[in-house]
This record gives sequence, structure tokens and C-alpha cells, in this order.
Amino acid sequence: MRRACEIRTAGSWNAATAIDCVVLDGHERHRRRIALTGERGTAFPLDLPQATALKDGDGLVLEDGAIVRVAGKAELLLEITAASPQELARLAWHIGNRHTEVQVVGDRLHIRRDRVLEEMLRGLGARLTSIEAPFDPEHGAYGHGQQHDYDDHGS
Repeated sequence: MRRACEIRTAGSWNAATAIDCVVLDGHERHRRRIALTGERGTAFPLDLPQATALKDGDGLVLEDGAIVRVAGKAELLLEITAASPQELARLAWHIGNRHTEVQVVGDRLHIRRDRVLEEMLRGLGARLTSIEAPFDPEHGAYGHGQQHDYDDHGS
């Protein structure tokens, strides 16, 4: 069975040449290793050197050079808007303070539907719309496998 060991980022390859497509939600697209099967039946293991956040439109390169397109699966999301950029920044701070994944889409924020957060955001003056769309949340500063050395002595 041929493996996928390389990623071509969305826009860097001709999507019309894809031999198949795997449809994955936001959690399923953050992977290192997983067995996948495309919509047309192409079965292959994903085998990357490190966990990677796959984006809608990325291509998974198989060992023979064929490419399988990654598509984001529609999820139940909450779209958040505000009266001003300052208000949106304040809402984003409250979302981050609850360690909730968020996607920034222009002047809007997307989060997964959550009744408790919905009530909190409404109370803070947010305008909320329920939508279904692929979810590509921001990955935290420490979520990319980077190593950091900290000097406890303040230098």
C-alpha cells in the first residue's frame, strides 16, 4: 500500500490533478499518522514526520507522486461579529481566556457551537450566527512542535 509522506499546501499544486479526496473535520486534520480512505476508495496511510494541521485544499502526496486532496468537513459553528474591531478583540480575548479553539475569518470569528460560550458571548454584546462550514482554527504558539528554552534566571 502506498503511503502519503508529504504535503503540498493549498494553492501550490493543481487541485484538478487530484486522484481522490479525503473529507476530514478540524480534529481529524491535525495528524501525524492515520489510515485514510478517499471518497473514490483510495486507501493509504498518512505517515508524516510530525503532527501537522492539514488545511482545506492541501494535497497529500503518495509515494508514486499521485496527490489526494484534503477537504474540510462542514461542522456546526458559531460565527461571531461585533460592532467594532475593538469589541471583536475583546470577544476574542474572552474566547481565548476559556482556551477555546477559534478561527479568524476577516472581521469575524468562528468557534465550534457551545451553548455556554454562546450565552457568554451574547451577554458581552456579540452578534452570533449559526453556520455549517469547515473549521480551521488557529494553532497556538506552542502547537507547532517548536522547542523553547527558557532561562529561569531572567537573562
